[in-house]
Amino acid sequence: MWGICSRTMVKVNPCGLIKPCHLVKPVSSTRVSGRYQSHQRGLPGLPVPPLQQTCERYITALEPIVEGDELQHTKQLLQEFQRAGGLGERLQRGLEKRAANADNWLSQWWVQVAYLEYRLPVVVHSSPGLVLPRMDFRDKQGQIRFAAKLIAGVLDFKSMIDNETLPIEYMGGKPLCMNQYYEVMSSCRIPGVKRDSIVNHAKSSTPPKHITVVHNHQFFVLDVYHSDGSPLTADQLCAQLDKICSSSPHTDLEPVGILTTQHRDAWGKAYANLTKDKTNKECVSAIQRSVFTLCLDGARPPVSEDSHRSIAAVQMLHGGGSSLNSGNRWFDKTLQFIIGEDGTCGANYEHAPAEGPPIVALIDHVVEYTKKPDSPQSPMVHLSTPQKLQFNITPQIKKDIEQAKQDMNILAQDLDVKVVVFGHFGKNVPKAHQMSPDAFIQIALQLAYYRLYQRCCATYESASLRMFRLGRTDTIRSASGASASFVKAFDDSSKQNTEKVDLLVKAVNAHRSYTTMAISGQAIDRHLLGLKLQAAEEKLSVPDIFTDAAYSKALHYRLSTSQVPSKTDCVMCFGPVVSDGYGVCYNPMNQHINFAVSSFNSCTDTSTERMARAVEGALCDMRTLLEQTPRAKL
Repeated sequence: MWGICSRTMVKVNPCGLIKPCHLVKPVSSTRVSGRYQSHQRGLPGLPVPPLQQTCERYITALEPIVEGDELQHTKQLLQEFQRAGGLGERLQRGLEKRAANADNWLSQWWVQVAYLEYRLPVVVHSSPGLVLPRMDFRDKQGQIRFAAKLIAGVLDFKSMIDNETLPIEYMGGKPLCMNQYYEVMSSCRIPGVKRDSIVNHAKSSTPPKHITVVHNHQFFVLDVYHSDGSPLTADQLCAQLDKICSSSPHTDLEPVGILTTQHRDAWGKAYANLTKDKTNKECVSAIQRSVFTLCLDGARPPVSEDSHRSIAAVQMLHGGGSSLNSGNRWFDKTLQFIIGEDGTCGANYEHAPAEGPPIVALIDHVVEYTKKPDSPQSPMVHLSTPQKLQFNITPQIKKDIEQAKQDMNILAQDLDVKVVVFGHFGKNVPKAHQMSPDAFIQIALQLAYYRLYQRCCATYESASLRMFRLGRTDTIRSASGASASFVKAFDDSSKQNTEKVDLLVKAVNAHRSYTTMAISGQAIDRHLLGLKLQAAEEKLSVPDIFTDAAYSKALHYRLSTSQVPSKTDCVMCFGPVVSDGYGVCYNPMNQHINFAVSSFNSCTDTSTERMARAVEGALCDMRTLLEQTPRAKL
């Protein structure tokens, strides 16, 4: 997913964020029109790793997750694949030729295969949710006032995109690709029957000047710019939102937005039917063209503070089902900000155009913006009334909506998600022991899983490829030989603590090494995918290494994980990428760690609660081990 997830050819993970370190440095606060393009041209292209290197590293990655006989069979297949003048060499040459003639040999393939050809619903399976801390309002007026400031904050960030004054980001001293920032505004996914597409209206000759607001399942077009191009003030936006809420009382109108929760082929057919009607087509076009969508959710029954974040995660991921807010969305929009009357706040984003970094940077900016004191009241000016979008509902459309409700309710009941604030420590503890916080947490996830299942599993963690032009993600394979040795030894009473610490250090270092390899474009997963797609491009049969049982196991990510660091005390969440797996996203703060853990209730072998407790236990036990065991300097 995020990088996410094609469950067919590719299984990835939501979010794809930069590895920890907030290494964002501004280049200038002045307008740099044209600098974006020259910056992009200066970035290197994504490399094609050496074939032998990838084959060797693939075997190493399989060792902790497949049996000896299977591994031996895979080695034989790889030897044949690599032989001089063989299929592997031919496909490698094809990839190298593609790389020489493209900005990025992978990017177009990746968007098609991982997203646009992925047919499960984007809800839960692909689009991540982001949960912000609960805001300090509990009524409709507070909701409207906050929403107005949020809109103003997003438009303030958008002005940096429009003026090309966004700070260039760096990682390890190297500049990063900024392209994804230019893909998230005014963009939308369009359903098809076998393959979807993306449109980005920000690049049109007349860029959109409106947002879509959804309230009580009713859609409105809200112009957010004056005729002179200046944005509406927070006061003016507040007045407009008030008009929207006053003119959209709770009714029994059909929730057209719930159609976007459907299986993509079903939605593709329903979409064709919906847009046959000229009025409906214009309504849908207005939503697709909008800069972003703002979802104003109604009040919910009070819940305890402990459970509030988990309930909020459900709202951000899928809206809670047809009786709640799943129809108060348009899940195809790249950006949806969601604000509940009870202070619940966050976002949902459609993953195809971008990974997490631009979304998190935007969220951080907006949260800071909303904390600013209110500006002096703006002079009253005449503002046109927001336009309500009126859909014509035929019997067939009503039938499609009823089916979407049923399917969404099944999915909502199936997903179990829990947000945990791990308060024992944050990234301060691993740092005190000279360990990468991300690697430390990933090894804790390995230990937690092993304690529950007595085996290791294929694990996905997103690695950013933004050091390369148009780079997206590759996979950090957190299950390694070193991590397997550590987790098997940890609860073995015959092992000395000094040995366990030594194994922990090796596991953490192995993870750091793989991370460095991945962000440098030398990991195995995207290269293997490229070889497979190159075979299809050349109309060759699928190479045996990709029909091998070991390859299926390698892509069956029972742990799909992502670190999403943020200045804001938030957490991103997403669903598992396999039916018997877990989705785990985390935001390590200095003194605590925010976790979101998910699994499917329909799988009797998984339990979100058990996994969350196991992760907490693993983290605490690893700290205790380090604190109780003196060791020599690394």
